[in-house]
Amino acid sequence: MTEQQSSYSVFVPQIWSQKLNQLLQKNCVMLQCVNRNWEGEIKNQGDTVKIITPAAVSVSTLTSDNITYNALTPTSQDLVIDQKKFFAFKIDDISQAQAHADIMEAHLTSAKNAIEEVQDTYLLGMHTNVTSANTIGSEETPITLSKSTIYENFVNLSLALKNSNAVHSGLRPWVVINPTVESYLLQSPEFISAYNVADETLREGSIGRIAGMDVLVSTNLTDVDGKYYVLAGTNDAITFASQLSKIESLRDKDSFSDLVRGLYLYGAKTVQPNALAKMIVASPSA
Repeated sequence: MTEQQSSYSVFVPQIWSQKLNQLLQKNCVMLQCVNRNWEGEIKNQGDTVKIITPAAVSVSTLTSDNITYNALTPTSQDLVIDQKKFFAFKIDDISQAQAHADIMEAHLTSAKNAIEEVQDTYLLGMHTNVTSANTIGSEETPITLSKSTIYENFVNLSLALKNSNAVHSGLRPWVVINPTVESYLLQSPEFISAYNVADETLREGSIGRIAGMDVLVSTNLTDVDGKYYVLAGTNDAITFASQLSKIESLRDKDSFSDLVRGLYLYGAKTVQPNALAKMIVASPSA
């Protein structure tokens, strides 16, 4: 009985919640590409985060002693936390009694990976908000990449961001690719691998840099109707807010088992579309 009680103790909900929240702050590809400036306390699905965007300030030439003051009217956007995901599993008493001390960490990592997969897919879907001016290639004529053409196209992608005034001092752009595009990139002589970026700091998990953009790889950037949507931008573009709302455990009344379940709420909004760019790439199998 002592061994079983000891095993039960690893499933204390408060411990799960704290550790899983810490894990979710690290390593996720797209969380490094968004801002969380307006993340407030989110307790229920449907909660709203208010985003205030300052008005533009104009500069005029002084021609007399009279100065005209412009009235500034900031704009407001609502970020609705409308994504609701859960995980739920059962652990029987025998498994708990035989489990080693790392069972909690293993389940936490599994829950983290599952949440990150749906989260990354959701955020990569923001490519639909990219303006036509910041789109390289088209639905009708997607770009065909190879080791000899990839650099030119990534330069065009970076140029689109610069031409829309999305890139400024202290704000380095990023680009998210998948392993297929990565295979072309690694053969490009212009690609600077993470091992050769000197003392500059890259985003965690970045494989290097091309055309001035940090390169991150996600397996969640998948084929859609024979095309990939390679997404680039700066952290000003997308605002993201999330909350691990609840983790709880309860006794299964129909078996000798514990039930563990968790609720994760999140939402995102493209607040600066000009700070996103995309390249529509033909799938090799298309």
